[in-house]
Amino acid sequence: MKGKTVIITGASTGLGKAIARLFIEKGSKVVMNSFNEENLKATIKEFGSPENALLVAGDIAQKQVSEEIIQKAIERFQTIDVLVNNAGVFQPKPFLEVEDEDLNRFLDINLKGTFFTSQAAIKQMITQGGGSIINIGTVLVDHAIGGFPATAPVASKGAIHALTRQLAAEFGKNNIKVNTIAPGIIRSPLQSKIGVEDADSLAGLHLLDRIGEPEEIAEATYYLAAADFVTGETINVAGGHTVGHSIG
Repeated sequence: MKGKTVIITGASTGLGKAIARLFIEKGSKVVMNSFNEENLKATIKEFGSPENALLVAGDIAQKQVSEEIIQKAIERFQTIDVLVNNAGVFQPKPFLEVEDEDLNRFLDINLKGTFFTSQAAIKQMITQGGGSIINIGTVLVDHAIGGFPATAPVASKGAIHALTRQLAAEFGKNNIKVNTIAPGIIRSPLQSKIGVEDADSLAGLHLLDRIGEPEEIAEATYYLAAADFVTGETINVAGGHTVGHSIG
């Protein structure tokens, strides 16, 4: 992936930050996006302000921001080889309490953000003869948890899983690979945001009896970015979360 152009949305914290760090270290030309410009600047400073990174702040829930990210990437680096649709929101709320504005928030950021950023990127990928799109979903799409009320965000993530397969089908002939990574419980700022004070307390949800680390999602992302014969797949990086459960 050295010298390849990689766009990462939601790149200032958590999974996106780990993904950006790995690609920068591998010599990729990385375009980092976040709605929080201050966090984005702090992250790139922490990385040592590498010359192979470009910052584009903005909320991908707005279609024009998605288009701006792609445009600036092309202006600076000429190509778009990989798009990582990582930006998203996730917040549990009982189904019967979900309001219109709650659902719209998840659909706007999670689904529409992924949809329109991919749309802008694919236009460029077609002209250059190929590319790779990696979406971040969740294992909860295929393995729901009764004690965790998250119908609205999971529905939006499920749409991303479906979008992945359809885009893979439509653009395989253009040598554009589209895949999803479905993480299990990963150590990130998201856990505290959704009210989980001790993420390690959820280790038992995984057969490996531990939660995942952001770097493990980054490694899976790097693999898919470089893989030339994998498309339309959902890769569970979840320590066995979707496979089974431990007793005792």
